[in-house]
Amino acid sequence: MMVLSAMLLLIGGAVGGQVGIIIALVFAIVMNFGAYWFSDRIALSMTKSHPITEHEDPELYGIVREQAELAGLPMPAVYEIDTDSPNAFATGRSPNHAAVAVTTGIRRILNREELSAVLAHEMAHVGNRDTLIMGVVATIAGAISMLAFMAQIAAIFGSFGGSSDDDDRGGNIIGLLIIAIVMPIAAALVRAAVSRTREFQADATGAHNCGNPLALASALQKLERGSEARPMKVAEGASHLFIVNPLKGANLANLFSTHPPTAERVQRLTSMDIRPKF
Repeated sequence: MMVLSAMLLLIGGAVGGQVGIIIALVFAIVMNFGAYWFSDRIALSMTKSHPITEHEDPELYGIVREQAELAGLPMPAVYEIDTDSPNAFATGRSPNHAAVAVTTGIRRILNREELSAVLAHEMAHVGNRDTLIMGVVATIAGAISMLAFMAQIAAIFGSFGGSSDDDDRGGNIIGLLIIAIVMPIAAALVRAAVSRTREFQADATGAHNCGNPLALASALQKLERGSEARPMKVAEGASHLFIVNPLKGANLANLFSTHPPTAERVQRLTSMDIRPKF
Protein backbone atom coordinates (compact mmCIF):
# COMPACT_ATOMS: atom_id res chain seq x y z
CA MET A 1 0.00 0.00 0.00
CA MET A 2 2.95 2.31 0.62
CA VAL A 3 4.09 1.75 -2.98
CA LEU A 4 0.65 2.59 -4.33
CA SER A 5 0.41 5.68 -2.11
CA ALA A 6 3.80 6.86 -3.38
CA MET A 7 2.60 6.41 -6.97
CA LEU A 8 -0.51 8.43 -6.20
CA LEU A 9 1.51 11.31 -4.78
CA LEU A 10 3.95 11.19 -7.71
CA ILE A 11 1.14 11.56 -10.23
CA GLY A 12 -0.38 14.35 -8.16
CA GLY A 13 2.94 16.18 -8.17
CA ALA A 14 3.37 15.65 -11.91
CA VAL A 15 -0.05 17.10 -12.65
CA GLY A 16 -0.07 20.03 -10.23
CA GLY A 17 3.23 20.35 -8.39
CA GLN A 18 3.01 20.85 -4.62
CA VAL A 19 -0.68 21.68 -4.87
CA GLY A 20 -1.20 18.46 -6.82
CA ILE A 21 0.55 16.44 -4.12
CA ILE A 22 -1.70 17.95 -1.45
CA ILE A 23 -4.81 17.29 -3.53
CA ALA A 24 -3.70 13.70 -4.20
CA LEU A 25 -3.04 13.17 -0.48
CA VAL A 26 -6.46 14.51 0.51
CA PHE A 27 -8.05 12.45 -2.28
CA ALA A 28 -6.33 9.30 -1.01
CA ILE A 29 -7.43 9.94 2.59
CA VAL A 30 -11.05 10.52 1.56
CA MET A 31 -11.15 7.44 -0.69
CA ASN A 32 -9.55 5.22 1.94
CA PHE A 33 -12.04 6.48 4.52
CA GLY A 34 -14.82 5.53 2.12
CA ALA A 35 -13.21 2.15 1.42
CA TYR A 36 -12.97 1.42 5.15
CA TRP A 37 -16.57 2.26 5.99
CA PHE A 38 -18.45 1.38 2.80
CA SER A 39 -16.43 -1.26 0.90
CA ASP A 40 -18.71 -4.07 2.10
CA ARG A 41 -21.88 -2.30 0.99
CA ILE A 42 -20.30 -1.44 -2.36
CA ALA A 43 -19.13 -5.03 -2.89
CA LEU A 44 -22.51 -6.52 -2.01
CA SER A 45 -24.27 -4.01 -4.26
CA MET A 46 -21.90 -4.55 -7.21
CA THR A 47 -22.42 -8.30 -7.04
CA LYS A 48 -26.20 -8.04 -6.55
CA SER A 49 -26.00 -10.05 -3.33
CA HIS A 50 -29.09 -10.29 -1.15
CA PRO A 51 -29.29 -11.41 2.50
CA ILE A 52 -30.80 -14.75 3.38
CA THR A 53 -32.06 -15.96 6.74
CA GLU A 54 -31.25 -19.13 8.62
CA HIS A 55 -34.85 -20.22 8.13
CA GLU A 56 -34.39 -19.98 4.34
CA ASP A 57 -31.15 -22.00 4.27
CA PRO A 58 -30.34 -23.72 7.59
CA GLU A 59 -27.69 -25.97 5.99
CA LEU A 60 -25.67 -23.03 4.65
CA TYR A 61 -25.94 -21.21 7.97
CA GLY A 62 -24.76 -24.31 9.77
CA ILE A 63 -21.66 -24.59 7.57
CA VAL A 64 -20.83 -20.88 7.89
CA ARG A 65 -21.25 -21.02 11.66
CA GLU A 66 -19.06 -24.12 11.88
CA GLN A 67 -16.24 -22.54 9.87
CA ALA A 68 -16.49 -19.26 11.78
CA GLU A 69 -16.10 -21.16 15.05
CA LEU A 70 -13.13 -23.15 13.71
CA ALA A 71 -11.49 -19.87 12.69
CA GLY A 72 -12.29 -18.27 16.06
CA LEU A 73 -14.38 -15.54 14.42
CA PRO A 74 -17.87 -14.11 14.95
CA MET A 75 -20.71 -15.32 12.77
CA PRO A 76 -20.78 -13.17 9.60
CA ALA A 77 -23.85 -12.04 7.72
CA VAL A 78 -24.83 -14.48 4.98
CA TYR A 79 -25.73 -13.42 1.44
CA GLU A 80 -26.70 -15.17 -1.76
CA ILE A 81 -26.19 -14.24 -5.43
CA ASP A 82 -28.75 -15.51 -7.92
CA THR A 83 -26.55 -16.87 -10.70
CA ASP A 84 -25.67 -20.29 -12.09
CA SER A 85 -21.99 -19.33 -12.09
CA PRO A 86 -20.40 -21.09 -9.07
CA ASN A 87 -18.45 -18.77 -6.78
CA ALA A 88 -18.17 -17.17 -3.34
CA PHE A 89 -16.56 -14.18 -1.64
CA ALA A 90 -16.20 -12.43 1.70
CA THR A 91 -16.25 -8.73 2.51
CA GLY A 92 -16.29 -6.39 5.50
CA ARG A 93 -13.91 -4.05 7.29
CA SER A 94 -13.41 -6.33 10.31
CA PRO A 95 -14.44 -9.74 11.70
CA ASN A 96 -17.25 -8.00 13.59
CA HIS A 97 -18.56 -6.40 10.38
CA ALA A 98 -18.11 -9.23 7.89
CA ALA A 99 -20.30 -10.93 5.32
CA VAL A 100 -19.92 -13.99 3.12
CA ALA A 101 -21.79 -14.49 -0.12
CA VAL A 102 -22.29 -17.63 -2.19
CA THR A 103 -23.92 -18.06 -5.56
CA THR A 104 -26.82 -20.39 -6.14
CA GLY A 105 -24.61 -22.14 -8.69
CA ILE A 106 -22.00 -23.16 -6.12
CA ARG A 107 -24.61 -25.10 -4.16
CA ARG A 108 -25.34 -27.24 -7.20
CA ILE A 109 -21.81 -28.48 -7.93
CA LEU A 110 -20.07 -28.77 -4.55
CA ASN A 111 -20.68 -31.40 -1.89
CA ARG A 112 -20.81 -30.45 1.78
CA GLU A 113 -17.10 -31.02 2.43
CA GLU A 114 -16.11 -28.89 -0.57
CA LEU A 115 -18.51 -26.09 0.36
CA SER A 116 -17.18 -26.16 3.93
CA ALA A 117 -13.63 -25.81 2.59
CA VAL A 118 -14.64 -22.87 0.38
CA LEU A 119 -16.27 -21.11 3.32
CA ALA A 120 -13.19 -21.85 5.44
CA HIS A 121 -11.18 -20.03 2.75
CA GLU A 122 -13.56 -17.07 2.91
CA MET A 123 -13.43 -16.94 6.71
CA ALA A 124 -9.63 -16.95 6.40
CA HIS A 125 -9.92 -13.79 4.30
CA VAL A 126 -11.98 -12.24 7.09
CA GLY A 127 -9.54 -13.32 9.80
CA ASN A 128 -6.51 -12.12 7.82
CA ARG A 129 -8.18 -8.72 7.22
CA ASP A 130 -7.85 -9.32 3.48
CA THR A 131 -11.24 -7.80 2.77
CA LEU A 132 -10.06 -4.48 4.23
CA ILE A 133 -6.57 -4.66 2.71
CA MET A 134 -7.81 -5.40 -0.79
CA GLY A 135 -10.51 -2.76 -0.50
CA VAL A 136 -7.91 -0.11 0.29
CA VAL A 137 -5.53 -1.39 -2.41
CA ALA A 138 -8.29 -1.36 -5.02
CA THR A 139 -9.32 2.15 -3.96
CA ILE A 140 -5.80 3.57 -4.25
CA ALA A 141 -5.26 1.79 -7.58
CA GLY A 142 -8.50 3.32 -8.83
CA ALA A 143 -7.40 6.76 -7.67
CA ILE A 144 -4.10 6.35 -9.54
CA SER A 145 -5.96 5.49 -12.74
CA MET A 146 -8.19 8.53 -12.30
CA LEU A 147 -5.27 10.90 -11.72
CA ALA A 148 -3.39 9.33 -14.63
CA PHE A 149 -6.32 10.20 -16.86
CA MET A 150 -6.13 13.77 -15.56
CA ALA A 151 -2.41 13.77 -16.38
CA GLN A 152 -3.18 12.73 -19.95
CA ILE A 153 -5.68 15.57 -20.27
CA ALA A 154 -3.14 17.99 -18.79
CA ALA A 155 -0.51 16.85 -21.28
CA ILE A 156 -2.87 17.16 -24.23
CA PHE A 157 -4.06 20.65 -23.36
CA GLY A 158 -0.80 21.88 -21.88
CA SER A 159 -2.22 22.38 -18.38
CA PHE A 160 0.97 21.93 -16.42
CA GLY A 161 3.39 24.10 -14.48
CA GLY A 162 6.99 24.97 -15.30
CA SER A 163 8.87 27.08 -17.82
CA SER A 164 7.17 28.46 -20.88
CA ASP A 165 10.25 27.58 -22.96
CA ASP A 166 9.28 25.27 -25.84
CA ASP A 167 11.94 22.66 -25.01
CA ASP A 168 10.89 22.60 -21.36
CA ARG A 169 7.24 22.45 -22.38
CA GLY A 170 7.90 19.52 -24.70
CA GLY A 171 9.86 17.72 -21.99
CA ASN A 172 7.07 18.26 -19.48
CA ILE A 173 4.48 16.86 -21.89
CA ILE A 174 6.56 13.75 -22.59
CA GLY A 175 7.28 13.20 -18.89
CA LEU A 176 3.63 13.64 -18.00
CA LEU A 177 2.51 11.19 -20.67
CA ILE A 178 5.06 8.61 -19.53
CA ILE A 179 3.83 8.89 -15.94
CA ALA A 180 0.19 8.76 -17.07
CA ILE A 181 0.82 5.55 -19.03
CA VAL A 182 3.26 3.74 -16.74
CA MET A 183 1.70 4.42 -13.32
CA PRO A 184 -1.69 2.75 -13.90
CA ILE A 185 0.11 -0.31 -15.28
CA ALA A 186 2.42 -0.41 -12.27
CA ALA A 187 -0.54 0.05 -9.91
CA ALA A 188 -2.39 -2.83 -11.59
CA LEU A 189 0.68 -5.06 -11.22
CA VAL A 190 1.01 -4.23 -7.52
CA ARG A 191 -2.70 -4.78 -6.91
CA ALA A 192 -2.61 -8.14 -8.72
CA ALA A 193 0.50 -9.28 -6.84
CA VAL A 194 -1.05 -8.38 -3.47
CA SER A 195 -4.28 -10.17 -4.39
CA ARG A 196 -2.49 -13.35 -5.49
CA THR A 197 -0.47 -13.42 -2.28
CA ARG A 198 -3.60 -13.05 -0.14
CA GLU A 199 -5.34 -15.85 -2.07
CA PHE A 200 -2.49 -18.27 -1.40
CA GLN A 201 -2.56 -17.32 2.28
CA ALA A 202 -6.33 -17.78 2.52
CA ASP A 203 -6.01 -21.20 0.87
CA ALA A 204 -3.43 -22.28 3.45
CA THR A 205 -5.27 -20.81 6.44
CA GLY A 206 -8.65 -22.12 5.31
CA ALA A 207 -7.27 -25.61 4.68
CA HIS A 208 -5.65 -25.62 8.12
CA ASN A 209 -8.84 -24.43 9.85
CA CYS A 210 -11.18 -26.92 8.19
CA GLY A 211 -8.54 -29.66 8.17
CA ASN A 212 -9.33 -30.72 4.62
CA PRO A 213 -7.01 -29.25 1.95
CA LEU A 214 -8.03 -31.92 -0.56
CA ALA A 215 -11.66 -30.79 -0.38
CA LEU A 216 -10.59 -27.20 -1.09
CA ALA A 217 -8.40 -28.38 -3.98
CA SER A 218 -11.32 -30.32 -5.43
CA ALA A 219 -13.64 -27.34 -4.98
CA LEU A 220 -11.24 -24.97 -6.77
CA GLN A 221 -11.04 -27.29 -9.77
CA LYS A 222 -14.84 -27.57 -9.96
CA LEU A 223 -15.27 -23.81 -9.54
CA GLU A 224 -12.79 -22.99 -12.27
CA ARG A 225 -14.52 -25.32 -14.73
CA GLY A 226 -17.92 -24.00 -13.71
CA SER A 227 -16.88 -20.35 -14.03
CA GLU A 228 -15.41 -20.97 -17.47
CA ALA A 229 -18.64 -22.63 -18.62
CA ARG A 230 -20.90 -20.03 -16.96
CA PRO A 231 -19.00 -16.75 -16.43
CA MET A 232 -20.64 -14.26 -14.10
CA LYS A 233 -21.90 -10.87 -15.18
CA VAL A 234 -20.03 -8.74 -12.68
CA ALA A 235 -17.95 -5.57 -12.81
CA GLU A 236 -14.25 -6.21 -13.42
CA GLY A 237 -13.45 -4.11 -10.34
CA ALA A 238 -15.20 -6.69 -8.16
CA SER A 239 -13.64 -9.79 -9.73
CA HIS A 240 -10.76 -9.93 -7.23
CA LEU A 241 -13.23 -10.54 -4.40
CA PHE A 242 -14.19 -14.04 -5.52
CA ILE A 243 -12.45 -17.32 -4.70
CA VAL A 244 -11.94 -17.91 -8.45
CA ASN A 245 -12.05 -15.18 -11.06
CA PRO A 246 -15.65 -15.05 -12.32
CA LEU A 247 -14.89 -13.37 -15.66
CA LYS A 248 -14.65 -15.22 -18.96
CA GLY A 249 -11.10 -16.05 -20.00
CA ALA A 250 -9.76 -14.88 -16.63
CA ASN A 251 -8.12 -18.22 -15.90
CA LEU A 252 -5.17 -17.33 -18.14
CA ALA A 253 -2.11 -16.84 -15.97
CA ASN A 254 -0.50 -13.44 -16.46
CA LEU A 255 1.07 -10.63 -14.48
CA PHE A 256 -2.22 -8.74 -14.23
CA SER A 257 -4.29 -11.66 -12.91
CA THR A 258 -5.74 -11.06 -9.45
CA HIS A 259 -5.88 -14.83 -8.85
CA PRO A 260 -3.03 -17.35 -8.84
CA PRO A 261 -3.22 -20.19 -11.39
CA THR A 262 -5.67 -22.76 -10.06
CA ALA A 263 -3.23 -25.56 -10.87
CA GLU A 264 -0.63 -23.99 -8.59
CA ARG A 265 -3.17 -23.50 -5.80
CA VAL A 266 -4.23 -27.14 -6.11
CA GLN A 267 -0.61 -28.32 -6.07
CA ARG A 268 0.09 -26.41 -2.86
CA LEU A 269 -3.05 -27.74 -1.20
CA THR A 270 -2.47 -31.37 -2.16
CA SER A 271 1.06 -31.19 -0.75
CA MET A 272 -0.20 -30.07 2.69
CA ASP A 273 0.04 -32.73 5.41
CA ILE A 274 -3.30 -32.12 7.12
CA ARG A 275 -5.95 -34.70 7.91
CA PRO A 276 -9.70 -33.93 7.79
CA LYS A 277 -11.37 -32.97 11.07
CA PHE A 278 -14.34 -35.12 12.00
